[in-house]
Amino acid sequence: MDLLAKWLRNATEKGVSEPNAIAISTINSDGFPQTRIVYLRELLEEGFVFYTNYLSSKGKALAVHPKMHGLLFWPGLERQISISGICEKIPSEMSDAYFKERPRGSQLGAWASHQSDVLISRKELEDRVLYYSEKFPNEVPRPPHWGGYLVKPSRFEFWQGRPSRLHDRIVFQFENENWKVFRLNP
Repeated sequence: MDLLAKWLRNATEKGVSEPNAIAISTINSDGFPQTRIVYLRELLEEGFVFYTNYLSSKGKALAVHPKMHGLLFWPGLERQISISGICEKIPSEMSDAYFKERPRGSQLGAWASHQSDVLISRKELEDRVLYYSEKFPNEVPRPPHWGGYLVKPSRFEFWQGRPSRLHDRIVFQFENENWKVFRLNP
Protein backbone atom coordinates (compact mmCIF):
# COMPACT_ATOMS: atom_id res chain seq x y z
CA MET A 1 0.00 0.00 0.00
CA ASP A 2 2.93 2.32 0.68
CA LEU A 3 4.30 1.84 -2.83
CA LEU A 4 0.82 2.33 -4.31
CA ALA A 5 0.52 5.61 -2.40
CA LYS A 6 3.99 6.68 -3.55
CA TRP A 7 3.25 5.96 -7.23
CA LEU A 8 -0.13 7.74 -7.00
CA ARG A 9 1.55 10.76 -5.42
CA ASN A 10 4.19 10.73 -8.15
CA ALA A 11 1.56 10.56 -10.91
CA THR A 12 -0.27 13.50 -9.33
CA GLU A 13 2.92 15.55 -8.97
CA LYS A 14 3.85 14.83 -12.61
CA GLY A 15 0.48 16.22 -13.73
CA VAL A 16 -1.02 12.97 -15.00
CA SER A 17 -4.63 13.51 -16.05
CA GLU A 18 -6.99 11.60 -13.72
CA PRO A 19 -4.19 9.76 -11.84
CA ASN A 20 -6.72 7.97 -9.60
CA ALA A 21 -8.81 6.57 -12.49
CA ILE A 22 -8.71 2.79 -12.17
CA ALA A 23 -10.16 0.17 -14.50
CA ILE A 24 -12.13 -2.29 -12.36
CA SER A 25 -13.02 -5.74 -13.72
CA THR A 26 -15.68 -7.98 -12.20
CA ILE A 27 -17.36 -11.22 -13.23
CA ASN A 28 -21.07 -10.92 -14.00
CA SER A 29 -23.63 -13.57 -13.09
CA ASP A 30 -23.38 -14.85 -16.69
CA GLY A 31 -19.66 -15.56 -16.16
CA PHE A 32 -18.41 -12.79 -18.46
CA PRO A 33 -15.88 -10.22 -17.24
CA GLN A 34 -16.84 -6.56 -17.39
CA THR A 35 -14.48 -3.62 -17.02
CA ARG A 36 -15.22 0.01 -16.28
CA ILE A 37 -13.37 3.05 -14.93
CA VAL A 38 -14.00 4.22 -11.37
CA TYR A 39 -12.09 6.63 -9.16
CA LEU A 40 -9.88 5.36 -6.39
CA ARG A 41 -11.02 7.79 -3.67
CA GLU A 42 -9.20 6.77 -0.52
CA LEU A 43 -6.22 4.71 0.55
CA LEU A 44 -6.50 2.90 3.86
CA GLU A 45 -4.05 0.59 5.57
CA GLU A 46 -6.03 -2.48 4.49
CA GLY A 47 -6.86 -1.36 0.93
CA PHE A 48 -8.46 1.30 -1.22
CA VAL A 49 -12.00 2.66 -1.55
CA PHE A 50 -14.20 3.47 -4.54
CA TYR A 51 -17.87 4.49 -4.59
CA THR A 52 -20.77 3.38 -6.77
CA ASN A 53 -24.43 2.43 -6.98
CA TYR A 54 -24.81 -0.96 -5.29
CA LEU A 55 -27.60 -1.81 -7.75
CA SER A 56 -25.43 -1.15 -10.81
CA SER A 57 -24.01 -3.98 -12.89
CA LYS A 58 -20.74 -3.78 -10.93
CA GLY A 59 -22.60 -3.78 -7.61
CA LYS A 60 -24.65 -6.81 -8.64
CA ALA A 61 -21.53 -8.59 -9.88
CA LEU A 62 -19.67 -7.91 -6.63
CA ALA A 63 -22.62 -9.20 -4.59
CA VAL A 64 -22.22 -12.59 -6.33
CA HIS A 65 -18.44 -12.60 -6.97
CA PRO A 66 -16.63 -10.18 -4.63
CA LYS A 67 -13.29 -10.77 -6.37
CA MET A 68 -12.10 -7.95 -8.60
CA HIS A 69 -9.13 -6.83 -10.62
CA GLY A 70 -8.03 -3.23 -11.03
CA LEU A 71 -5.52 -1.50 -13.26
CA LEU A 72 -4.01 1.95 -12.89
CA PHE A 73 -2.19 2.98 -16.09
CA TRP A 74 -0.06 6.06 -16.62
CA PRO A 75 1.37 5.77 -20.16
CA GLY A 76 3.37 9.02 -19.94
CA LEU A 77 5.24 7.64 -16.93
CA GLU A 78 5.49 4.14 -18.44
CA ARG A 79 3.90 2.76 -15.29
CA GLN A 80 0.97 0.59 -14.36
CA ILE A 81 -0.23 -1.12 -11.22
CA SER A 82 -2.28 -4.29 -11.47
CA ILE A 83 -4.28 -5.14 -8.33
CA SER A 84 -6.35 -8.22 -7.45
CA GLY A 85 -8.45 -8.38 -4.32
CA ILE A 86 -11.74 -8.88 -2.55
CA CYS A 87 -14.39 -6.14 -2.32
CA GLU A 88 -16.57 -5.50 0.68
CA LYS A 89 -18.95 -2.65 1.46
CA ILE A 90 -17.52 0.00 3.76
CA PRO A 91 -19.39 1.16 6.88
CA SER A 92 -22.34 3.42 6.08
CA GLU A 93 -20.78 6.24 8.15
CA MET A 94 -17.86 6.39 5.70
CA SER A 95 -20.21 6.46 2.72
CA ASP A 96 -22.32 9.18 4.40
CA ALA A 97 -19.25 11.35 5.01
CA TYR A 98 -18.02 11.05 1.43
CA PHE A 99 -21.51 11.61 -0.03
CA LYS A 100 -21.83 14.92 1.89
CA GLU A 101 -18.65 16.17 0.16
CA ARG A 102 -19.99 15.52 -3.35
CA PRO A 103 -21.46 18.35 -5.43
CA ARG A 104 -25.25 18.68 -5.20
CA GLY A 105 -25.66 17.62 -8.85
CA SER A 106 -23.76 14.38 -8.18
CA GLN A 107 -25.84 13.76 -5.07
CA LEU A 108 -29.08 14.18 -7.02
CA GLY A 109 -27.68 12.00 -9.81
CA ALA A 110 -27.11 9.19 -7.31
CA TRP A 111 -30.86 9.21 -6.61
CA ALA A 112 -32.02 9.82 -10.19
CA SER A 113 -29.85 7.33 -12.06
CA HIS A 114 -30.94 3.72 -12.09
CA GLN A 115 -27.35 2.92 -13.02
CA SER A 116 -26.90 0.20 -15.66
CA ASP A 117 -30.67 -0.16 -16.25
CA VAL A 118 -32.18 0.59 -19.67
CA LEU A 119 -33.11 4.27 -20.08
CA ILE A 120 -36.03 4.98 -22.42
CA SER A 121 -35.08 8.62 -23.00
CA ARG A 122 -32.83 11.38 -21.67
CA LYS A 123 -36.01 13.20 -20.57
CA GLU A 124 -36.82 10.32 -18.20
CA LEU A 125 -33.50 10.87 -16.42
CA GLU A 126 -33.88 14.66 -16.40
CA ASP A 127 -37.40 14.34 -14.96
CA ARG A 128 -36.07 12.18 -12.13
CA VAL A 129 -33.32 14.74 -11.40
CA LEU A 130 -35.99 17.47 -11.23
CA TYR A 131 -38.16 15.28 -8.97
CA TYR A 132 -35.31 14.70 -6.49
CA SER A 133 -34.16 18.32 -6.59
CA GLU A 134 -37.68 19.31 -5.48
CA LYS A 135 -37.91 16.45 -2.96
CA PHE A 136 -34.56 17.49 -1.41
CA PRO A 137 -34.47 21.31 -1.65
CA ASN A 138 -31.69 21.57 0.91
CA GLU A 139 -29.53 18.69 2.09
CA VAL A 140 -29.55 15.57 -0.07
CA PRO A 141 -29.33 12.36 2.00
CA ARG A 142 -27.26 9.45 0.74
CA PRO A 143 -29.41 6.89 -1.06
CA PRO A 144 -29.38 3.47 0.63
CA HIS A 145 -28.32 1.90 -2.69
CA TRP A 146 -25.18 4.04 -3.02
CA GLY A 147 -21.89 3.74 -1.14
CA GLY A 148 -18.33 2.60 -1.05
CA TYR A 149 -16.40 -0.60 -1.45
CA LEU A 150 -13.12 -1.41 0.22
CA VAL A 151 -10.83 -3.44 -2.00
CA LYS A 152 -8.59 -5.63 0.14
CA PRO A 153 -5.68 -6.47 -2.17
CA SER A 154 -4.19 -9.95 -2.31
CA ARG A 155 -1.82 -9.20 -5.20
CA PHE A 156 -0.09 -6.15 -6.65
CA GLU A 157 2.06 -6.00 -9.74
CA PHE A 158 4.06 -2.81 -10.23
CA TRP A 159 5.17 -2.46 -13.85
CA GLN A 160 7.80 0.07 -14.92
CA GLY A 161 8.59 0.43 -18.61
CA ARG A 162 12.27 0.12 -19.58
CA PRO A 163 14.23 0.31 -22.88
CA SER A 164 14.23 -2.70 -25.20
CA ARG A 165 11.03 -3.95 -23.51
CA LEU A 166 13.11 -5.17 -20.55
CA HIS A 167 10.50 -3.84 -18.14
CA ASP A 168 10.55 -4.16 -14.36
CA ARG A 169 7.70 -6.24 -12.94
CA ILE A 170 7.59 -6.44 -9.15
CA VAL A 171 4.85 -8.55 -7.54
CA PHE A 172 3.59 -8.43 -3.97
CA GLN A 173 1.40 -11.46 -3.26
CA PHE A 174 -0.36 -12.17 0.03
CA GLU A 175 0.09 -15.82 1.01
CA ASN A 176 -0.21 -17.52 4.40
CA GLU A 177 -0.70 -14.21 6.23
CA ASN A 178 2.49 -12.72 4.73
CA TRP A 179 3.42 -10.67 1.69
CA LYS A 180 5.71 -12.50 -0.71
CA VAL A 181 7.75 -10.25 -3.05
CA PHE A 182 9.24 -11.38 -6.34
CA ARG A 183 10.06 -10.27 -9.89
CA LEU A 184 8.56 -11.49 -13.13
CA ASN A 185 10.27 -11.62 -16.50
CA PRO A 186 9.15 -8.82 -18.79
